[in-house]
Amino acid sequence: MKTGTTSARRAEMAPATLSEFEGVRYLHLGTPWVQGAMRVRKPHALELEYVQRMMVWLLFRNPAYVSKAHAVQLGLGAGSITRFCHRNLRMKTTAVELNPTVITACRMWFNLPADDRKLTVLNQDAADYAADPAHIGTADVLNVDLYDHDAASPVLDDQAFYDACHRLLADEGVMTVNLFGRDASFERSASRIAQAFGADAVRSLRPTKEGNTIVVALKGMPMPDRDTLAARAETIETRTALPARKWLRMIRALPTAGETAEDPT
Repeated sequence: MKTGTTSARRAEMAPATLSEFEGVRYLHLGTPWVQGAMRVRKPHALELEYVQRMMVWLLFRNPAYVSKAHAVQLGLGAGSITRFCHRNLRMKTTAVELNPTVITACRMWFNLPADDRKLTVLNQDAADYAADPAHIGTADVLNVDLYDHDAASPVLDDQAFYDACHRLLADEGVMTVNLFGRDASFERSASRIAQAFGADAVRSLRPTKEGNTIVVALKGMPMPDRDTLAARAETIETRTALPARKWLRMIRALPTAGETAEDPT
């Protein structure tokens, strides 16, 4: 982990702040770095490209079972993925967020609904949630996006954390992680994910123009063949309007040692 205890991470937290520009509302943590966004007139759409790509896990799940699955988000951001999974995909959804001001901001300004029988938002340390034995095998989908106010590198990023994420997933579960593909920490983070899940079970997308690189890892299932992925991409685009066929062209094996993630074309 980048920082030590839960109390240390709480002490370093910055309060959530807002900005708006051309119809888009942005979440910040006291700095210009964007932690999440929502188009005010389309609150249930995924505004940021990297957040859309975090949904690449849809390619690796049988579409017939998506609504029956449990999605867990470690890091709430502006609540975009949480809202999308809960409302659009009708999934049981759990979001874990350490910063209470982020949860308050999402409820007040980012259309995050109150908890109900299919939605739970926890003010808790993601490390503690992932490591809790009671949660072993309870997540079918795991989205990890854990950055602080500096947005320099993931707050939780050590081998123990990714091992806990692997245990948190059920068999045939899928994890997506937001990393910075042009950052020196990318190779280290990706290597830890590969150690937890096995290199053959891990893929990445090309980075966005901002440098966000999404890594996807599978547990307990083979990598689907291209025909299966292509058929699912068609279904995803029809049902959600997400650009799944574009994602399919971006999926690649993790860079080998010394390589960096490709720039977008």
